[in-house]
Amino acid sequence: MPTNIYSTFDITKECLPDFLSQIRQGIIQIPDLQRSFCWEDSFVRKLLANVSRAWPFGAVLLLETGNAQSRFKSRLVEGVQLLQAPDPTKLILDGQQRLTTLSMALAPDQPVAIRDKKSARISKHWYYIDIAKALDPHCDRQAAILSLPESRIKSGFGEKGTIDCSSRNREYELGLFPSGMMFHYSAWRSGYCKFWHYATDKLEVIDRFEQEIIKKYEHYHIPVILLRPVLPKAAVCELFEDTNTQSMSLNFFELVTSSYAGEDFSIRDDWEQRSQRLSRHPVLSQVRNTDFLQAVTLTASVSRRRQAIAQGVNAVEKLPGVGCGRVEVLKLELEDYQRWAEPVAKGFEEAARFLYGLKIVDAADIAYAIQLVALVCVLVQLGEWNSRDSIRQKLEQWFWSGLFGEMYTGAHEHQATKDALEVPAWILADGSMPNTIADSSFSLSRLQSVRRRHGAVFRGLSVLLRRHGAIDLASGELLMDVKAFDDPIESHHLFPVAYSRQHGIGEPLYNSLVNRTPLSFATNRLIGGKAPSAYLAKLEQHGISRQRLDTILESHWINPTSLWHDDFDSFFALRSQALLQLVGQAMGRSIE
Repeated sequence: MPTNIYSTFDITKECLPDFLSQIRQGIIQIPDLQRSFCWEDSFVRKLLANVSRAWPFGAVLLLETGNAQSRFKSRLVEGVQLLQAPDPTKLILDGQQRLTTLSMALAPDQPVAIRDKKSARISKHWYYIDIAKALDPHCDRQAAILSLPESRIKSGFGEKGTIDCSSRNREYELGLFPSGMMFHYSAWRSGYCKFWHYATDKLEVIDRFEQEIIKKYEHYHIPVILLRPVLPKAAVCELFEDTNTQSMSLNFFELVTSSYAGEDFSIRDDWEQRSQRLSRHPVLSQVRNTDFLQAVTLTASVSRRRQAIAQGVNAVEKLPGVGCGRVEVLKLELEDYQRWAEPVAKGFEEAARFLYGLKIVDAADIAYAIQLVALVCVLVQLGEWNSRDSIRQKLEQWFWSGLFGEMYTGAHEHQATKDALEVPAWILADGSMPNTIADSSFSLSRLQSVRRRHGAVFRGLSVLLRRHGAIDLASGELLMDVKAFDDPIESHHLFPVAYSRQHGIGEPLYNSLVNRTPLSFATNRLIGGKAPSAYLAKLEQHGISRQRLDTILESHWINPTSLWHDDFDSFFALRSQALLQLVGQAMGRSIE
């Protein structure tokens, strides 16, 4: 954006009839990503009542079209029907609900779609103004706004009984003015006067109604903030997100969808095809469209930086930025997406293969989705090099360091960016050790304090146990085999909760990760709340030898003697050290 632009918006106001006319002509439209909506009846009546009193309902935010760098696919405001929609000159970024409601309620040929508050069912209503009540200063204005079903006949309506507005004469007789005739008032007034044979008292009423109500609508002005075309696309998207917080907020994939649609490309269709392809791998079944878009953005930005370096740009401040945050994603050009989408899709497939080698075979085993994004970007850069054993060893060290060091819990997108730059340089160019490895740490106190069953450390240790051959206590199967057949594997207490409470073992200890291990559902039922020695004896009775049981326990890095003797203190200390050693091996370091 030019630096000599001191303002990116104008503040003005638009006359309501003219504004709604532009909406019905398609001159003003909405971005295609705007969600459809239905208001409840009370909100519509309140809006109509407020306008009838010339009360403000808040400013609307419009974007003036014309910036080729900020094109968004648009659609007509809900309820507007045109054989061929023109290119809009303005888009509604904020105020869609109020403007759509007014456009429908003040249209002569269209009822308003309404959502029932209790049942959420959609129905269509016509709105009327009770002339007598609207002119009564002691009557609440909202009570003067009536809602009738699509038939225009409503029974059991208070003192009026059945209200029938199925014809103009019935409207005249009841003194109910249809809101849809608001800007066609003279025609309705003419019929009203003829119906009442120009009776003086009726003429006085209708003249008052025109002055006190109709004129308010005809001269109502809407405050408008008009964004100029010079505003960058990322800024427009941010404003759109900030002002559209009703129900579920929009994510950047939806914003990019609309942006690319303006260039006749459907990223949604492209993602659907790639998603079906990726979901063939169970570990990738939960990859979201935003994850994929972040991976493409990160890969494209890394590529731009590498090209700049190859062209002799050395000053860091002059190098293209690298990142995968919201701002960077919204700046991703369609050309870059189309160039990198397929390499990134292949990168995800290669990531699935790499993770399978770590025994991460299910989406639930992924601790950090953003670490998967970084992994994909790294694999795309490594290309065929990632098939070498020495390189995979380094990748494993980086992966486990990031997971157990919990490096992705804070500024995770910044961490992914650092890894996307540092890991390939470390592997391919013998660069410095990545920050994720150098700065990560793990400790005995951290191990013993972990209680969250779905946290990163817990997931990581469950995977490491399976990878090192953990065996199910009751069935004798490798847990990897149990998982392969989708049998439920859960985290269970080795010293059961009931037993621990009875024997004075504190909650921080018995709920610690150290006292848990992955076991099948059937094994957990057999353990119940018994002492370890009791459930081990029961397993012996089921035909499993003590020697075999010891082997199974050792596969979980458990000292068998401590469990046979119900010695919690010894068990906890010995297993803590064993698990610490296991994590240290994965991270490629000695942990004290």
